[in-house]
Amino acid sequence: MGAQMRIYRQRIKSVQSIKKITNAMELIAAARVIKARQKASEAMPYTTALTRAVSAVATNTNEDHPLTTANPDAKRAGVVIITADRGLAGAYSVAAIKRSAELIAHLQAEGKEVSSYLVGRKAVSYYKFRHREYAAEWTGFSDAPTFEAAKEIADRISADFLKDTAEGGYDEIHVVFTRFRSMVRQDPHVLRLLPLEVVEHDAEGEEGLDLSVNTYEQGQIPPEYSFEPSAAEVLDLLLPKYVRNRIFTALLSSAASELAARQRAMKSATDNATELIKKYQRLANQARQAGITQEISEIVGGANALADAKK
Repeated sequence: MGAQMRIYRQRIKSVQSIKKITNAMELIAAARVIKARQKASEAMPYTTALTRAVSAVATNTNEDHPLTTANPDAKRAGVVIITADRGLAGAYSVAAIKRSAELIAHLQAEGKEVSSYLVGRKAVSYYKFRHREYAAEWTGFSDAPTFEAAKEIADRISADFLKDTAEGGYDEIHVVFTRFRSMVRQDPHVLRLLPLEVVEHDAEGEEGLDLSVNTYEQGQIPPEYSFEPSAAEVLDLLLPKYVRNRIFTALLSSAASELAARQRAMKSATDNATELIKKYQRLANQARQAGITQEISEIVGGANALADAKK
């Protein structure tokens, strides 16, 4: 019984130590997710305005610009996959990787050759473990992305997109990121970044940090535009900003999603640790009571034996 008691006490101490760690991580994630959500929210108005400006130029001119004109005979596609650098965030990274696998399978079924750009150590580990090739990787900033990191990613994929496919270029670029809806809901989402794809506005867009383009209200007539010096030069100026900002907003939304997922995962781990401690305490009490009962039985047995001997 003494050995069992020692085992239970050791397990209780171990779980209590783990509980302190998970509780601390939960509190840190809870504090950081507020700032991450605020940054993502603050980036949305500029993202929406910039995307509407680019789509306005693209839809109000006959300019055959490579970044706005889809290739009906697309042969090669690039997929940017945004995951976390660290674990302990539930199914956050797994969900993004699973969604990217579905997208890649769909593109390959269309007869396209697909190459991946990996953001976050989880995606890199996933590909390396399976010995899969990829075009590039970026790590170290998943929960606190910077515009410099977004610019580096955007400039690389833009340069690759503008290359001829015979030289390793791509006909289209997709981004798989996690869209922050609320503290309890984050959804893996696919965005065709290049060529520009105008999508319908999501009713949950503003609160959920959606990256879709806001449409005009019903009955409202879109304005007509004239461009100086020319639509082509306007597109040349706007599109690099558009790509960088879209990537940056996707990184911000993913960071907020990662921290929210980590907070939930650590809260669940803390609650499980509390229940496990209660379980071991019950088992320890049962072992202690069984030991006391056995000692009493031995004392009573010994007393009875002495009494019988005196007779």
